[in-house]
Order: sequence, then structure tokens, then C-alpha cells
Amino acid sequence: MKIDLPYVHSGKVRDIYDAGQNQLLMVTSDRLSAFDVVLNEPITHKGRVLTAMSAFWFDYFADVVPSHLLSTDLDEVAPLLGGNPDPDLAGRIMLCRRAEMLPIECIVRGYITGSAWKEYQATGTMHGAVLPTGLKEADQLPEPVFTPSTKAEEGHDMNISFDEAVALIGPDLAEQAREVSLALYKKGAAWAAERGIIIADTKFEMGVIDGQLVLADEVLTPDSSRFWPADQWQPGATPPSFDKQPVRDFLSGLGWDKQPPPPPLPDEVVAATSQRYQEAYEIITGQSFADWPGTQGVSA
Repeated sequence: MKIDLPYVHSGKVRDIYDAGQNQLLMVTSDRLSAFDVVLNEPITHKGRVLTAMSAFWFDYFADVVPSHLLSTDLDEVAPLLGGNPDPDLAGRIMLCRRAEMLPIECIVRGYITGSAWKEYQATGTMHGAVLPTGLKEADQLPEPVFTPSTKAEEGHDMNISFDEAVALIGPDLAEQAREVSLALYKKGAAWAAERGIIIADTKFEMGVIDGQLVLADEVLTPDSSRFWPADQWQPGATPPSFDKQPVRDFLSGLGWDKQPPPPPLPDEVVAATSQRYQEAYEIITGQSFADWPGTQGVSA
């Protein structure tokens, strides 16, 4: 995809460009990372799913916190791109206000799984806080918990305590980030529960624009959250996720050392993963993915 704007930064999935007037153009690719390694095969339409879901949640959460999002419409952005943008950009762009991003991930956990479960097994704690004894893997926590982490340029983010978050961003901003994160999680989890989906945990990205906290980057997507089918949840085991689970399962069966270069993905694993992302979008939003820009011919 050719973009005639000054390049700013690339993450594992997104490429960011300077759109002028204190705005950024975020382009969400179909790249997929597993075990912190970016795989060679793109997952068809994955970037559009992430963009579509984020746009849905930014709108749904507008009464809780403003967002950085200005537009996902390629026609509106076209003048910034010389008037004749690459059609593959349709459905995968976000024109955003530039924010000063917080140096922490705003993670909320409603269920104990992943790194939190590993810590609990070892020490009986989660991010250093003591939890009740006798919890099982995938158990629902008594209340959702704000469990921040650092942001790592490479490798894994590091779980930190709330006090450590305060040391990084100050008490007022840390408290505000915690309150907003918990409010977003509770509202989003209630919406998903009505549609048969458990949001086990998620991470929010937040920043500051003109002194105001805003929601940024991506929101409650399969890349930033664990979505479990409620009818398959049972404490004691982790349910299948609406995300890159087919890729994880395939790679885990290979004996791969999780170091680059990654092994190639078979076409059927790519297709199954793409389908899983699209299914998550349709179940949660109630909208047809085939109606999202750039998805002509999709039958999810």
C-alpha cells in the first residue's frame, strides 16, 4: 500500500503516518504476531476487523471517555493522500488526533487467565496483590481488576502494580486511567455477555489531548482482548478464544522454539483464523462484516 505521507512508526500490526494539523493516519495491516514473532502470512481482512471493531467501540464508549478517532472513511481522507488513494486502504484506516500516549497498558481482568494465572499459581497474587485462595484457571474474579503493565518496544510487557503506575504517570492520571478502564470494561463486558461472549480480559491504550484523557489505538478487539464463548466456559480450563487460536494451536504442535524465522502457515490455518476474527466482529456488533468497506465478496 503506497501512502504519500511522512512515515512515523510501525508496530506489529499498525503503520502510522503524519497527516498534518496534529493528526495521524493509522493503517491496520493484516499482519499477525504469535509468541511475539510476526508471521510471514497475512490473515485476510484482519486489519479491517480490528478497525471495524475499534470504530464500533469508540462510538459505544463515547459517553464514558472521548477517543482520538476522527474518521474511518477513505473518501474523507482521500484529499490528504493526493485524491487517489490505494483502494486496499478502504476499511483499514483511522484518521486520529495525535495524543500524548500514556507509557502504560491499561489492562483490566475479569477472569484469571494468561500471565495472571501463572503468577497466581506461583505466589497466590496477581500483579503483586493477594487474591483469595482456591481459584481455578479461568475463574471469574470477585470484581474486575485494573492491572497495568509497562509498554515494551520489543519482547514482553512487564506487569506492574498500581503504585508503580502512579510512579510512572502520577497519582491523578493513574487514578483516572483506572476508573475509566474499569468503567469501559464493565460496560463492554455487559454488552458482550448479552451476545453470549465473555470478555475475560482486555488492554486499553490511553493518551492525553489538550489535558484530557482519551481512548486510543484499538479497543476490545480479538488482538487486545480474550473473547470466550460463554457456553464453553467452565472454571478449571481455558475456553477457546475468538482470535488467533488456530495459529497458536498449529504452531504449538510443531515444536517451534518461538524464535524467528517463524514456520509457514498452511492456507487452511490462515482461512480459519480470518473466519474467527470476522465471526467475533459479527457476534459482538450484530453487523455484517460484508458491509464494512473493502470487504466486497466476504461471506463470513
